[in-house]
Amino acid sequence: MADNVQVNYNGKILECPVTVGTEGEKAFDIAKLRSQTGLITLDPGFSNTGSCKSAITYIDGEKGILRYRGIPIEQLAEHSTFVETAFLLIYGKLPNHGELEAFSAAFNEHSMIHEDMKNFFDAYPASTHPMASLSAMVCALSAYYPELIKENPNQKEMDRIAVQLLSKVRTICAFSYKKTIGEPFVYPRYDLHYVPNFLNMMFSSPTHPYKLVDEVVRALQVLLILHADHEQNCSTSTVRLVGSSRANLYASISAGICALWGPLHGGANQAVIEMLEGIQRDGGDVAKYITRAKDKNDHSRLMGFGHRVYKNFDPRAKIIKKCADDLLNKLGIHDPLLDLAKHMEDAALKDEYFISRKLYPNVDFYSGIIYRAVGIPLNMFPVMFAIGRMPGWIAHWKEMIQDPTNKIGRPFQIYVGAKMTDYVQLEQR
Repeated sequence: MADNVQVNYNGKILECPVTVGTEGEKAFDIAKLRSQTGLITLDPGFSNTGSCKSAITYIDGEKGILRYRGIPIEQLAEHSTFVETAFLLIYGKLPNHGELEAFSAAFNEHSMIHEDMKNFFDAYPASTHPMASLSAMVCALSAYYPELIKENPNQKEMDRIAVQLLSKVRTICAFSYKKTIGEPFVYPRYDLHYVPNFLNMMFSSPTHPYKLVDEVVRALQVLLILHADHEQNCSTSTVRLVGSSRANLYASISAGICALWGPLHGGANQAVIEMLEGIQRDGGDVAKYITRAKDKNDHSRLMGFGHRVYKNFDPRAKIIKKCADDLLNKLGIHDPLLDLAKHMEDAALKDEYFISRKLYPNVDFYSGIIYRAVGIPLNMFPVMFAIGRMPGWIAHWKEMIQDPTNKIGRPFQIYVGAKMTDYVQLEQR
């Protein structure tokens, strides 16, 4: 007999079948809970709720494991490229040579955005946050490519949507940055691969062409790979929830970008840099801020420590820490914030308060150091996260759309407002 969980309520017993994942994770299915018992579950933040079955990413937070389609993140960061990793996530396998060549060529073919879309940038004030323009422009793509927003796209159409979006998003991001600094747009080049093309669009100008540095390209490759997917996080769940209504990919990902914008998600690496800069301005006394973080009456906190999923060291943080060290050494850059970050990490990892609560540095703790070294400004940090997360969002939207059992997302709630109250006429109030 298959495993099951019994829910006993007012003498009614509901048999809930247990589902087991390929890595041994277990969940019991409560699909019939409300219809047979009248109960719903209450799980703020969905800390104990599985919203779907997925074959894309596996995380074991207790052991510090992250795998894309079964491949450890450490191996992908060392050997893969962002484009190859994107193919892996979207199509479920590593590409052969021909597939990778065709995939890469398609990026160059679709790297331009419709010339009319430049008018949007002209209408935005220079103070517009790049995440605002990115979300709006991604959604606007549906107006310029309406043939790609069918309710049930076939495989060929789905492939084209994915490539179009992955390719155009880097152009939109680079244009958004140029708008904020008042420089003319730099168009994509057909002779450059994905990451070098983005760097060239970001940092080239009519008077100062950007000189590509292999170490910078590689560091950015690694960061994008590490951000490419992370299971059912806030923004990915948003993409799936919006997409469950059969909203097109552009609309779904535009919503995901907005979800990513928050300082508790894609804006966290920016918050880390701002925290380190604040500590530096205050004299660099790390011990003082460690003490404040432990004081329950003090509302300050150490950004970049702890993770909702990982109760061990974030495997991405180990990779990024080494990457930051290597990049700054090769470029001959001494960033005092990196020294401050290392000092803070060492102090926290020796402190019983942080050890007992398993508050280890996460992926955001060192990623901002790399962005600073590359020359990417603070307001572009969440945008870089969005570029990296794009393959994961697409893969999840595609997986959901192709799942015949998928239902529109519609959570319930526990109402705690006023009971039935009669309307009172205005003159009697």
